Amino acid sequence: MKVLTVCGMGFGTSLMLLMDIQEIGKRHGYDIQGEAVDLGSAKGKVCDFMVASSEIVSELSDESVEIVSINNILDKEEIESKVMPVVERLAKGAR
Repeated sequence: MKVLTVCGMGFGTSLMLLMDIQEIGKRHGYDIQGEAVDLGSAKGKVCDFMVASSEIVSELSDESVEIVSINNILDKEEIESKVMPVVERLAKGAR
C-alpha cells in the first residue's frame, strides 16, 4: 500500500510523518510504501491515502483518496490512532 505524506515544502514535516507511519505499520505487520511531497506535487499523485497536518488538509479536499488529518505531528499515538484504521481497512480491500 502506498501513502503520500504532504506538507508545504515536501521535506521536514512530510518526511517525519512518512517515517513514523512506516515504522508504525511495520510494528503492526504492514509494509507501507510512501512518498513525502509538497502540496503542489500531491495533486494527482497515485496513492491509497494521504496524510497531512491539519493546517493544510483542507487544500487537499479535491483528492479522490482518503486524507488523514494530523493535529500534532510529534504525537506518535495520534498518528497511530488515525492512520492504522485506514491501513487496516485498505488491507482488507475496503475503500
